[in-house]
Amino acid sequence: MVALVILVIIVFIIISLSAFYKFVFLRDPKRRIPKGDNLISPADGKIINIIKIENLDKIKIRKGLLGKIKTSVSDICKKGYLINIMMDVTNVHVQRAPIKGKIISTKHIKGKLKNVVYGNRLENGIENEKNEIIIENKSIGKIKVIQIAGFLARRIECFVKKNQKINKGQRIGRIIIGSQVSLIFQDKIKPIIKIGDKVKAGETIIAKY
Repeated sequence: MVALVILVIIVFIIISLSAFYKFVFLRDPKRRIPKGDNLISPADGKIINIIKIENLDKIKIRKGLLGKIKTSVSDICKKGYLINIMMDVTNVHVQRAPIKGKIISTKHIKGKLKNVVYGNRLENGIENEKNEIIIENKSIGKIKVIQIAGFLARRIECFVKKNQKINKGQRIGRIIIGSQVSLIFQDKIKPIIKIGDKVKAGETIIAKY
């Protein structure tokens, strides 16, 4: 009898987790794409950082307490902004194009655990899996969308490829489980959101030009 009860509980948990994964993680609702000269959010979640960039070649982006990635800034702008959007397990996990344009490049890098000496400095910790998508728009130049996966749940999907033309709000990728998306753009585009704001991919305007 006890074994049967345990079996029923296990089956119930498996079915519940499967349903949660299918109907929460993989859901992809339609979005109303705003018109006009604006940059829309590439991801659902909460704004956790708005960082002003000035004359940097590379920048380190934190992911949680231990994780991080490094990304080039000079390939996008000399002066600009970095916006970090934190996703949780209840958010839609599909990413959308912040602007209309052409895909200049996509670059996927697997996550790893580092413990390496650089010169006289020890660099260690977790480097998360990431996928960088650079989009070029005729009016505002290049922007970069960075999909960052969690270290344990490492799975990033990219729906676009180099030289592909895309529309604002078009689906460009997906990250499985809770993660983070970063956006880099030039300083002639002005953020209108603030830290703590909740945003939706394809709907929330985060900057204007």
